[in-house]
Amino acid sequence: MARLSAAPLPPRCRLLPAPLPLGLRALASYGGVSGQRRGAAAGSRGRLVKNYLQRREFSFTLRDDVYVRYQSFNSPQELEKEMQKMNPYKIDVGAVYSHRPIQHNSVHMGAFQAQEKELVFDIDMTDYDDVRRCCSSAEICSKCWTLMTIAIRVIDRALVEDFGVKHRLWVYSGRRGVHCWVCDDSVRKWSSAMRAAVVEYLTLVKGGSETIKKVNLTDPIHPFISNSLSLVEPYFEEYALVGQDILGSSESWEKVVALVPESVRESLLREFPKKHDSIQRWELLKKKMEKCKPSHAEWEIMLQYCFPRLDINVSRGVSHLLKSPFSVHPKTGRVSVPIDLRKLDQFDPFAVPTISCLCSELDMAHEEEDGEKENEAEPEPKRRTRDYKKTSLAPYVRVFEQFVEEMDKSRKGELLRKSDLQGDF
Repeated sequence: MARLSAAPLPPRCRLLPAPLPLGLRALASYGGVSGQRRGAAAGSRGRLVKNYLQRREFSFTLRDDVYVRYQSFNSPQELEKEMQKMNPYKIDVGAVYSHRPIQHNSVHMGAFQAQEKELVFDIDMTDYDDVRRCCSSAEICSKCWTLMTIAIRVIDRALVEDFGVKHRLWVYSGRRGVHCWVCDDSVRKWSSAMRAAVVEYLTLVKGGSETIKKVNLTDPIHPFISNSLSLVEPYFEEYALVGQDILGSSESWEKVVALVPESVRESLLREFPKKHDSIQRWELLKKKMEKCKPSHAEWEIMLQYCFPRLDINVSRGVSHLLKSPFSVHPKTGRVSVPIDLRKLDQFDPFAVPTISCLCSELDMAHEEEDGEKENEAEPEPKRRTRDYKKTSLAPYVRVFEQFVEEMDKSRKGELLRKSDLQGDF
């Protein structure tokens, strides 16, 4: 069984190669363009939001864990140039501030404020250590990765259907989890209180390591819960009963039995050893629960073992930093790539490009081009764009480009709609 854990980067590949800044350049361009278009959408007042990218915070983590915050740049090209100069191990993206972040020490106290940022979610596999048996800590494998697939499906459905969100970018962290960037203009301006309220709405698993039963359902069942259950249930048997084998031994099934009504615990513990596997024991448990109405123990178990676990501190803070897409994880060498939701069930964290792989692919591409005269006069940006398309990073960059294009199309439609409304008067 494949398993992913920490691994050092090859020394010759610790610098970002040419393709990786392209994704960040697109991200930076998105920040600037979105601000300009939002300003243009102000319409009749004719105001243009200026210096949008310049007011966005970037932070770099350098060799020996040197952390450089409050970086800001005039253009995507300036950002890329600084990246090539400093060779950061990690790049984080922060809020858009009232002033340029690089000037934060020279601004009057209290005037430097975070004004907006994407609503972000960080789902980390270590938060599931109490319910997964295959791995622990930073390790992941194909069995427990199903938890990330379920989390994306549950949270993404809620964002779209319950909150009316349109623009979501899901990104693999490069190691043991996923991030979500919610980029709708209105959401970006939400207060910390609103962000915290959304996380609370999306949270069902509550309690620390000392809490045995972490999901408690009451009637009437909220539509969010029933909709979430409809997404969890198709994965439950293969993930929990087969992959994790949560009823496979007395040690593991005792944890499950602790979550059911006390009146049936003794009979389950007595009858479980007579069954052959977790699937049979789960069927027995469900039959017992039918006699314990209105208990929702069956659903509570499914949710406790499979439901998304969010870090509220990451989501509620407007000024919170989150790793940029297309960063390279310093422990694994894997690139933090966007996830195509149309192929979510096929996403494989072990197939994600690594920095070593990209270096080799670029070397091979350059060797094939050696001696071709037309390349000698070709502009460097154009050559680099063509180069990254010859690597395994290309399909992931395309997912990001499609996301940005969809946002661009949506904003143009909104401008036309507002223009038509103004023309009616």
